[in-house]
Amino acid sequence: MSQHTHEPSGAAGGPLTVAILAGGLSHERDVSLRSGRRVAGVLRDQGVHVEVLDVDSSLIPTLEAMRPDVVWPLVHGSTGEDGSLQDLLSLLGVPFVGTDATGCRRASLKPVAKSLLAAVGVATPVHVALPQALFREVGAQRVLAAVVARLGLPLVVKPAGGGSALGVTVVTDARELPEAMVDCFAYGDVALIERAVSGTEVAVSVVDTGDGPRALPPVEIVTDGPYDYDARYNAGRSEYFVPARLDDPGAAAVADLAVTVHTTLGLRHLSRTDMILDEAGTAWFLDANVAPGMTETSLFPQAAQAAGHPEQLYLAIVRAALAG
Repeated sequence: MSQHTHEPSGAAGGPLTVAILAGGLSHERDVSLRSGRRVAGVLRDQGVHVEVLDVDSSLIPTLEAMRPDVVWPLVHGSTGEDGSLQDLLSLLGVPFVGTDATGCRRASLKPVAKSLLAAVGVATPVHVALPQALFREVGAQRVLAAVVARLGLPLVVKPAGGGSALGVTVVTDARELPEAMVDCFAYGDVALIERAVSGTEVAVSVVDTGDGPRALPPVEIVTDGPYDYDARYNAGRSEYFVPARLDDPGAAAVADLAVTVHTTLGLRHLSRTDMILDEAGTAWFLDANVAPGMTETSLFPQAAQAAGHPEQLYLAIVRAALAG
């Protein structure tokens, strides 16, 4: 039940209406649907009129008929985070939560994001980005031998786009590299291969509801094995500490990095940065997320909960989108 005596009002003076986009055709469809349902529930408890829409051939006519005040895209993976859905919403003239298309492209292409952040002094692991076609043209064995010779071991192999740790492998032995590449190329045409950094795995969410970006409490992730898709979305594989068990300089370093990522990549309203804090106190940038997961085990909701009044934060994000 809503605990509010009045409903939040939309642009036309009626109740605030939000269309949440979830699902789509990416490998992360199930996670997206769970995220959408969860955010819808939080907003409905605040008196917002919410409809959850799938991204399919009925989307445009449904949006045109519904005329929502704000659209909240919660489609994870390719079309949800690569700027294409944001371009579509801009074409339709609908205010939407999250980063615009240009910022999405900067963030979702991991090699591009890493280059932009390295240019402003952010630490990010040494890496190469290699398309599948190159392996066919030059010969996989020689390319992989050069990778190991240059970057050393252990390595992390991941698709250059996408999320939810799909197609990600930690390689500790060069003999594991060919299989890791096959797994990676199942999710994208370009592989990002980077030197593994050891330390504390931390995710820091950033919100900006109109008064500048601020970091939410950091979430520390301790996993039985790699923090892969299964560890992220199946309860019990991972343990989370919110706020993360960091000393003051460490907490400041991870918050600073997340805000730097948000501003440097031109992100909007909300983002999540994944990083490693090493023993020397350096925060290493791994990945930026423009449509962070919102399921029960996702990191953004845990950070919002720790910051207090998460339902008010979600409503403030919607209001920021409505305000442009």
